[in-house]
Amino acid sequence: MIKVGIIGATGYAGGELVRILSGHKDAQIIWYGSRSYIDRKYADVYRNMFQIVDAVCMDDNMEELASRVDVIFTATPQGLCASLVNEEILSKTKIIDLSADFRLKDVKVYEEWYKIEHKAPRFLDEAVYGLCEINRESVRKARLVANPGCYTTCSILTAYPLAREGLIDMSTLIIDAKSGTSGAGRGAKVQNLFCEVNENMKAYGVASHRHTPEIEEQLGYAAGEQVVLSFTPHLVPMNRGILATEYANLKRDVSWEDVKAAYDKYYGDEKFIRVLDKGVCPETKWVEGSNYVDIGFQIDSRTDRIIMMGAIDNLVKGAAGQAVQNMNLMFGLKESEGLELVPMFP
Repeated sequence: MIKVGIIGATGYAGGELVRILSGHKDAQIIWYGSRSYIDRKYADVYRNMFQIVDAVCMDDNMEELASRVDVIFTATPQGLCASLVNEEILSKTKIIDLSADFRLKDVKVYEEWYKIEHKAPRFLDEAVYGLCEINRESVRKARLVANPGCYTTCSILTAYPLAREGLIDMSTLIIDAKSGTSGAGRGAKVQNLFCEVNENMKAYGVASHRHTPEIEEQLGYAAGEQVVLSFTPHLVPMNRGILATEYANLKRDVSWEDVKAAYDKYYGDEKFIRVLDKGVCPETKWVEGSNYVDIGFQIDSRTDRIIMMGAIDNLVKGAAGQAVQNMNLMFGLKESEGLELVPMFP
């Protein structure tokens, strides 16, 4: 049985980790870390866990936690994990960090986009970017995994095969993405109040969203070139889900079957990536509550562009589900253990 500790267990991603791991046959949570709710019953914070979780919230003492668990999930704001991790901790336990602290390899890029000093740059080279479908073998051997962001997971996986196969001009790539409000976290913010969000849709972080360099870096690895793209996120009035619509010029004439073959080459055997039938567009409602990524595409022969579309649940494949998928790989378990969640509808 894998002993698990969670720091940030009362945020939305942390709560989703608890929900998923509660049904995992090979894992047991023994530490529910939450700086905001120390000594309060976890089930008092999340009533859905009443008579399921009989534990109180603890602090974020990573030093003590490392001696008690096999893996630590840090579902915390940027900067915290990097400020706590050290070589002694990593010699005792594995860490899966859901923040951005170890996703970017260039510390200057991290500090420019996140506006904070990186406290542990010595671990950047070692950290494995935990996009399982692309870095599976590296994840298996890792002791520190940088769990990808929600927008980035959807955006990268949607375009990855075409970038890798050289079918699209990367300099023309535009990503337009919409997210439910849970992606903004559980903290109280005026812009996330019901009256601000309901019956409304808005762009934010235009030309400045901090997931941009993460998407560029990973798609750059895929394409074998430096990538600079336009990424615009939008907030929509729903709890969960991300829909990314991506546009790029094609490098050569291709048929629908050619593009489908490229997706099948990389995703044909993937449990959690579903490439949809011709003419079917992804919808967030068909992945809600699951670890699936639904991908569709349409060739626009009039403009010689391709339109790629991807949908995920931002809290599952975009956060907690992917983190558990990484844990399964790191401990040699069946990759889908605890994650065979049928999407919820309605």
